[in-house]
Amino acid sequence: MKYLSFIRPDKQYSIGKLESNKVVELLDTGGAFTDLKTVIAANNLENLEEGAVYNPEEITFLPPILNPDKIICIGLNYSNHIQETGRKQGARYPVIFTRFADTLVGHGSPIIQPRHSDKLDYEGELAVIIGKSGRDIPEAEAFEHIAGYSCFNDASVRDWQRHASHFTPGKNFPGTGGFGPYLVTPDEIEDLGAQQLKTCLNGEIVQDQPVADLIFSVPELIAYISSFTPLRSGDLIVTGTPGGVGYARTPPLWMKPGDTVEVTVGDIGTLVNPVSEE
Repeated sequence: MKYLSFIRPDKQYSIGKLESNKVVELLDTGGAFTDLKTVIAANNLENLEEGAVYNPEEITFLPPILNPDKIICIGLNYSNHIQETGRKQGARYPVIFTRFADTLVGHGSPIIQPRHSDKLDYEGELAVIIGKSGRDIPEAEAFEHIAGYSCFNDASVRDWQRHASHFTPGKNFPGTGGFGPYLVTPDEIEDLGAQQLKTCLNGEIVQDQPVADLIFSVPELIAYISSFTPLRSGDLIVTGTPGGVGYARTPPLWMKPGDTVEVTVGDIGTLVNPVSEE
């Protein structure tokens, strides 16, 4: 199933599911509004009541999880991306940095080029949404802790990313974390590794790589991360971007106001965001 968070035509927040290309509103027991993180934590997705039905064009998409407690991002997790950055291959542990929840924007909303820089780069990625909370999760049990998958654009302000050895400033400008359009449950995805990750800028393919090429797999990431911090329902793991990023090109290819960027992850869906200036 594909679940989403959205704003209804009457400007009220709601959640829903996609069925036959229609958005079916979902309500908690007794008709109360709820959010996906709360529902996932209660393992209650299958018990929600159906409400109104909308065409996707009638609603405003929000990030599927509005307020994740943790957004844990992985850097340098595809060999061709390591190669284009000039870094060494063969790291023993994953490169980890964090994003703030208030950087997230949903499908259809603009990614914002900050007033402080014109070096805004795309990074198409697979996002993993945690369902069942846990600590010290074995790799063999990792998939039991996944609520679903989504598309992510870890848009990066490259000059600010290089101010120091850590990536945090360049990864946390407002409106730079495209996320959505849906949370897609694992039963919808027969083979996660076979999903092809593609990023398009103004209709041109700029990244194209199967998820199977991740250096640290999804189970490895869940096991490693949960060894040093508990993973909670609704937490995100953003698994890394493949080669083809804009700053590694000659000349560099930056996103700019007026552009449209799309991130597709196979059957998980396509995240589309225009680019606007701050």
